[in-house]
Amino acid sequence: MKKLFLIALVFISRIVVAQENNGIKFQHNLTWTQIKQKAKNENKYIFMDAFTTWCLPCKIMSNEIFPQPNVANFFNTNFINVAVQFDVTKKDDDHVKSWYNDVDELRKSYKVDSYPTYLFFNPQGELVHSVYGASKTSEEFITKSKDALDPQKQYLSLKQQYSLGNKQPNFLLILLKSAIQNRDKDLIPKLSSEYFATQKDLLIEDNLKILATTTLKSSDIGFPVFRNNAMKADLILGIGKSAGIIRTILFDEIALKYLRSSSIKTNYGGGMFGYSGTLNQKVEWDLLKAELDSQYPELSEEIFLYAKVFYFEMAESWPEYSLAVSEFRSKHKDRISIDDLNHYAGMILRNTDDEQSIKAAINWAKENMENSVVDKKLMCLYTYSNLLYKSGDKNEAIKLVGEAIELTSGKDIYFVKLLDKMKKGEKTW
Repeated sequence: MKKLFLIALVFISRIVVAQENNGIKFQHNLTWTQIKQKAKNENKYIFMDAFTTWCLPCKIMSNEIFPQPNVANFFNTNFINVAVQFDVTKKDDDHVKSWYNDVDELRKSYKVDSYPTYLFFNPQGELVHSVYGASKTSEEFITKSKDALDPQKQYLSLKQQYSLGNKQPNFLLILLKSAIQNRDKDLIPKLSSEYFATQKDLLIEDNLKILATTTLKSSDIGFPVFRNNAMKADLILGIGKSAGIIRTILFDEIALKYLRSSSIKTNYGGGMFGYSGTLNQKVEWDLLKAELDSQYPELSEEIFLYAKVFYFEMAESWPEYSLAVSEFRSKHKDRISIDDLNHYAGMILRNTDDEQSIKAAINWAKENMENSVVDKKLMCLYTYSNLLYKSGDKNEAIKLVGEAIELTSGKDIYFVKLLDKMKKGEKTW
């Protein structure tokens, strides 16, 4: 059975009920054939929201981003909009069921394997662009979606230029970035090889950001870059980013087989991934350590301690998880990113009432918040305030949420609702 792990914290329950007539106007009770014919008749592009009923980011986008006036104006002006359910439930009505065959074909044709996925088709019904994952703001979502209307930025157009022989480094960089955004798993390795063959300096910002996304194996070109240049790379990517990339790869290639039997990793995108196979009840830790010592002696202890953290998370053994994180952090504090430490604290918040574990997580979250950069401040404040609230320190938690409301000038409705729940004594995580 597969289990999903969130690498970066998604704000849980951040949902604002919205009236549909104030947001994107989606077509109802039309077939896929009718949608395409309508787009052709009106000479308009199609925007497809591919969602599932279990996808929390899908709900956040639907309830929080789609209703905003600037989003509604952009999509209603430029697109025929259709929202399509990509999972099957017992509650599906006749309209959802009528799309089953089309959904199967769409999923196969366009390799839709993570949600939310946003597909953009031209008036002729050709897929020209894709956007994956939730956006933090309406502006971000509009900016990503505008590329679908621009022939110079549409992914289909860029690939056509490439097939016609455009291999200039600047163009390859543009195409590679677009391939990453469109999650073209088949083309990304080829583009990466061609682009980086033209580069003398792999440590410039554009190159590092691409390598951070495309380095998935120890055989990839980015592996020695992050292994041997962590300090330089982290000046651009953030503290602990390089170490996190290396840890994840070595965990997958070496440690995983000791923790799960017949395990295969599947990346779903958006910071989500899952492992098949059965969790081993007895782990041969000595053998794992010996293999790490043999292959990566300078990283052995770090990967070993990280493997323990991950094992106890998969086992949902939270007191042991807390101790494992504390040991890992005590010895490799400077190699743990803000996102990762926030994840560790968030797992304790959402999964256990163990007092010692909560106390430990409060310490992690407090330090993380104090050291966080501006764009991660709210994420860290969320976790820290909720841990304080869960521990019984209601007044301090309310104070921190008030600070968050001030930071956002009251525009982040989630924190407003969070404050109301805390004042009422309701559960907030």
